[in-house]
Amino acid sequence: MVGSLKRVLIKHPKDAYQSQAKINEQSRQLNYIGVPDYNKAIIDYERLVDFLKSSSIQIDYLPKDNITSLDSIYTHDPCVVTNGGIILCNMGKDLRIPESTSIASFFKSVGVPILGQIEAPGTLEGGDVVWINERTVAVGEGYRTNAEGIHQFKTLLKNHVDKVISVPLPHWTGEEDCLHLMSNVSPIDNDLYLVYSRLLPVSFRQYLLELQIQLIEVPDEEYASMGCNVLAVAPRKVIMINGNPITKLRLETEGVEVHTYDGSEISIKGAGGPTCLTRPYLRSK
Repeated sequence: MVGSLKRVLIKHPKDAYQSQAKINEQSRQLNYIGVPDYNKAIIDYERLVDFLKSSSIQIDYLPKDNITSLDSIYTHDPCVVTNGGIILCNMGKDLRIPESTSIASFFKSVGVPILGQIEAPGTLEGGDVVWINERTVAVGEGYRTNAEGIHQFKTLLKNHVDKVISVPLPHWTGEEDCLHLMSNVSPIDNDLYLVYSRLLPVSFRQYLLELQIQLIEVPDEEYASMGCNVLAVAPRKVIMINGNPITKLRLETEGVEVHTYDGSEISIKGAGGPTCLTRPYLRSK
């Protein structure tokens, strides 16, 4: 999750949001904390795209469709990328279930194999999956990903990993809100993670420390502004939402190159930071 990013799949707000009318119609039923401004979302998103291009990352776009919601802008969640192929998720948020169909069509079109799919009653979302290394993966168990989904995930990966760790997630603000494992953990380098420890199980936090992973703590006052949702585009090179100066300084103090973007429309209101907005599917080792 921290190797130099080579290819990424995204969905432009012109294709996910489509219009201000669609935003006005769907944002409340999707439990957004505010109504995104369509025109500003496009401008802010283009700045994020400019950063990806400047990092020599090949960008692929999911097309507009008639089956997915505003949330389809968050391309990280409908699938998990593994060395054996793509695992299609069964989303814990009902309105997002059609996204896996759309993303499966893309990967088939570019010749990336589909390893399998999580089936009901199992649920699993990509934001709950954190690869510790190539043979070890942690999965958050909460309202978006359940025990049956993790069991199916482990079965699909039986020939590709040595360990799947289930990490219990707290109730926090309730089942209607989005709390993924990656809401609380962002790998920055193989030995450096950004974390919000107050929402991590003691056993999992201790496990990371036992692996000699240094933990940078996100302060309480920057958690709601998604200070913990940071995308590594290379080891110790990241992009994050602006407005989190303490977290930014703590990263820079550890030698991390930090870039920022305005996430007021495309991130904060829909609870999806730069990790959520991107589906990396090729990184260098």
